[in-house]
This record gives sequence, C-alpha cells and structure tokens, in this order.
Amino acid sequence: MPSCSAAIDLRPATRDDLRRVAEIRRDVRENRLADHSKVTQAEVLWYLDHAIFLVSEDEHAIQGFVCANPQTGFVWALFVDDRAQGRGHGTSLLDAALGRLRALGHRQVHLTTGADTRAHGFYLRHGFVDMGAAFGGERVLVGHLDELASLRA
Repeated sequence: MPSCSAAIDLRPATRDDLRRVAEIRRDVRENRLADHSKVTQAEVLWYLDHAIFLVSEDEHAIQGFVCANPQTGFVWALFVDDRAQGRGHGTSLLDAALGRLRALGHRQVHLTTGADTRAHGFYLRHGFVDMGAAFGGERVLVGHLDELASLRA
C-alpha cells in the first residue's frame, strides 16, 4: 500500500484511462450509481473531448478523477478510489478543476452529492455551501471561487 507521501500527478484523461475511471466509479462505497443508465458513454466522451476531465495518479495507478463542465461550472464527478482516500488525490483534483474554471471566468461552481456522506463533508470542509436538497434527495452545493481561493491561501 502506498504511503501518504507518495507523489500525486494530475493530467488530462485519455480514452485509455476510461476503464480505470469506470472501475473507480463502480467500486465506491458511497454515492453509488444505482442506475448505470444515468451515465451514458456519450456523456463520458463529451466530458473527455469538450470539458475538464483530469485523472490523479501515483506511482501505482490512477487513483481518482474529476469532470467539470467549462460552460456551466458544474462539477459533474469527483471520485477517488476508496483505498486511496485521505492521500490528497481529492483535494488535488478539486483544486485543479476549480483553478481551470476560475481561469475560464467562472465566479461560482456547483455540484450535487449524497447527504451525510464523506464527499458531502469533504466539500463543506473545502468551503462549499449546502443549498438544500435536489429533487432526487442529493444535496446541492455551491462554491464561490473567490471565497474558496482565499480559504486555500
């Protein structure tokens, strides 16, 4: 098992990464995708070809990924392999995606996640504000990029 001091590398995802990305998404304990038809191959490929889609890897493998829509500021997905949680992959991915969205002129970002999950707590610790429940019961979170940047400084 890698140590907490292992180097984290971020890079744009490629089609060759999609199998590992799908494995990470499928195997998470929380925020499980109950209906796999809700994420289509066409949607994944749109993020790969037209959006922000980064992977985080250490010396062993890809450990996480983030997808964000550069048009809307929506963070569509951020997942880290359960075995690599707590090693900085999620924070590195979030910071990179937010930096790119900020550079594109966004002032705020939004996302949804399960209530009372580790992910929900992660986003709150990173300065996001819980705006309430969406129609499906997931929590809607908003991050104001100027405030998030000052929290990280």
